[in-house]
Amino acid sequence: MSPEYLLTTFIVCLAPGIGVIYTLSVTLTQGLRGGFWASVGCTMATLFHLGVAIAGLAAILHGSAVLFQAVKVAGVAYLVWMAWGTLRGAGGLDIRAALPQPAGSIVWRGVLLNLLNPKIPMFFLAFLPQFLSPGDGTRGMMLLGLGFAVMTFSVFMGYAALAASGREAILGRPAVMAWLRRAFAASFAALGIRLALERV
Repeated sequence: MSPEYLLTTFIVCLAPGIGVIYTLSVTLTQGLRGGFWASVGCTMATLFHLGVAIAGLAAILHGSAVLFQAVKVAGVAYLVWMAWGTLRGAGGLDIRAALPQPAGSIVWRGVLLNLLNPKIPMFFLAFLPQFLSPGDGTRGMMLLGLGFAVMTFSVFMGYAALAASGREAILGRPAVMAWLRRAFAASFAALGIRLALERV
């Protein structure tokens, strides 16, 4: 993997999106342990999307308006549900100290959030070939994909570590917690709107 690929991947992963927001919110709720499992879930979804892209199914998704719209509607609905639950301070996204959530629940929510974004496999289909040589083939694409997944997990864990370092101070300030809850809810809602406006 070239330094250019690693740098570009780092920038892409660093950009705040669904996975970053989810990881931050879970870390503030559950601590670094929760952030770890949120990162695992988001990375697992990334690996799935990479598999879809490598298999060429992203091209099918790109060519089928009906399939694209079905996945997109499901993703938008889930993001709106996450926004509403966060705003109400309900469930695993309540921004305050809470009883530990099962690791499986945190991972599954992270997987769902990222699986229901139909643009991700198409992003990989367009992004990865730019760093491949003509003779690389599927093996080269898989190596780049694994590098992307490792970078995703590393960056998300960096976000989790930052959130965990300031968690106690934040949880001790109700006004800050209320602001964060509204900010995370607005972020999920904004991501839902952005996904709703995406075109094939």
